[in-house]
Amino acid sequence: MSALGDNVRKHRRQAGLSQLELAGAADLSPSTVAKVEQGGSCSMETLHTIARALDVKTSQLLAEDPPERERCNRPERLNLRDLRIALTPPIALSAPTGSRELPRDEPDMYRLRREARDAALLYPAGRYESLAATLPGLVRAADAAVAYFTDGEERRQALLARAEVLGLVGRYLNQVRQFDMAHTVVRGAIADAQEADDVVAVAARVRGLCFVLLRTGRFDEAEAMAVEAMDLVEPRITGADPDRYAVWGGVAMEAAAAAIRNNRPQEAGEYRRAASVAATAIGHQHQYGLPGSDCFGPVTAAMKSLEDPMIVGDAQAVVRRAEEEEALTSRAWKRLGTPGKNDRNRFALDVARAHVRTGDSARAEEELVRLCRVAPNWLDQQNMAAYTWEEVAAKRKRTLTPEMREVGRHLGVIG
Repeated sequence: MSALGDNVRKHRRQAGLSQLELAGAADLSPSTVAKVEQGGSCSMETLHTIARALDVKTSQLLAEDPPERERCNRPERLNLRDLRIALTPPIALSAPTGSRELPRDEPDMYRLRREARDAALLYPAGRYESLAATLPGLVRAADAAVAYFTDGEERRQALLARAEVLGLVGRYLNQVRQFDMAHTVVRGAIADAQEADDVVAVAARVRGLCFVLLRTGRFDEAEAMAVEAMDLVEPRITGADPDRYAVWGGVAMEAAAAAIRNNRPQEAGEYRRAASVAATAIGHQHQYGLPGSDCFGPVTAAMKSLEDPMIVGDAQAVVRRAEEEEALTSRAWKRLGTPGKNDRNRFALDVARAHVRTGDSARAEEELVRLCRVAPNWLDQQNMAAYTWEEVAAKRKRTLTPEMREVGRHLGVIG
């Protein structure tokens, strides 16, 4: 028996419900509820539904780790050995405590920043193997810069550069499900930004920590961290720097994402309104930090807000808003700027899932096939894509198209 199953059973009994009654309240099949209580796997979406029916926070149901789709046993394609070595170098036991060997030559900060920006562009392009090969050298170069510059503005800039590099490493590790490593790395990035005394950089790195906490089901902590970062970086005067507005809006989106997943829709709505205020203040899509990763504005805020109705099960609202909201139209993108590639991909996946739920499987198929073509490596990391494919396959009366069978093989859900 699993801790998750025990938790669901405990809260069901406290609510005075039978399995059949809980299934009815959650609009699930009785077999699904029974399977969860017996320790079977389920999607996070199903768990959110059960939490809402029991009127508890999702975190109260979670076991030590969030429920995860059982994927096929594929060979690991991303060799992380060199990155692990760069992140955890050996300690020289013969050296005095606290001593460190300084680099012989002064680090080239311009080259470090340029290479970090080049590497950041590999992430939204889905070139994870190339990114994995590039990151170890970047980590060592950033460590060398911090070791060489011991005080003054030069050290501050070295710390900020390493914070950005570690933030990129954490984002990559989170994407490939190396959550424990990602958590440690992002904590280091936050510590560097704190030592550099840059609150905007601190809050930006907190977003990275929230990513990890959300992926591991730690919703209470993610919301608390995001709210603390919002307080730290809140723009308190009209005309504040766009970076500050963008980071404040970004952490507000993370707070909303945590709250809605934790069955706290009212709080999620408040955070979404804060993000909207920030987006309106900037007035357009604004890139901050490393390119290809940190982008915020009216389009991003509108896209991310569609996660909320999707999570609470209002697929019709997702489809309607995706078609009607001005900020989500192509003409608005020409005027306001385009969102980040990963945000676009996630938006498309949410809309595809909503189409399945509203009976338009053909539109869902189109999106899945397109995503598999333009972002195969990103799609491969999305459990929700596999669940969506299975729903399409279950509802389709005719034989699957060759394109959809290829998507299924890519996701590991069809032979």
